[in-house]
Amino acid sequence: MQIYFSPTSPYVRKCLVAAHELGLDGRVRLLPSNANPVTRDRDLIAKNPLGKVPTFITDDGLVLYDSRVICEYLDDLAKGSLFPAAGNERWRALTLQSLGDGILDAALLARYEDVARPENLRWADWRAGQLDKATTSIDHLEDDPALLGGPLNIGTIAVACALWYLDLRFTDFDWRAVHPKVAAWYEEARKRPSLGATWSL
Repeated sequence: MQIYFSPTSPYVRKCLVAAHELGLDGRVRLLPSNANPVTRDRDLIAKNPLGKVPTFITDDGLVLYDSRVICEYLDDLAKGSLFPAAGNERWRALTLQSLGDGILDAALLARYEDVARPENLRWADWRAGQLDKATTSIDHLEDDPALLGGPLNIGTIAVACALWYLDLRFTDFDWRAVHPKVAAWYEEARKRPSLGATWSL
């Protein structure tokens, strides 16, 4: 199996964390990609017309994207339990995944405002509005920490990867200061070997 890879992509990280948790990490080969929103990677576009990472190639040549599809494929392949099978537990895990991915979507838009847009065209209010989505989402988790309880699943992996990316790219975004319950959960979660792992080509 192969995955088009960028070491700072939180969505690639989400897939690799899932693979690690499922005992599949040794079977996934990293493929370099120069994907970015301005200068697009034509080799990657030949596999995925969106030209985005992660793009995943199964052992039998099936091409999968995005991280939600890839993670579910890996869970199915390993007969894992990152995706609860049915009922409210499943819907809660999928909704939590959407929350984590939504934090990442907003954080990436703010990041692009900082590094991809010419300085004279940057819009501070837009950036602040995107990061406020992260704030209100972490507020929600702080108000209901039970959402992060129970066994690791695709929702908690997504949230952990979102918090990792905020720490990586927004050092002035001190989400821990007003979210002590989420911070305590994350400090424990990041001790897992899968979440502490780093990947490079």
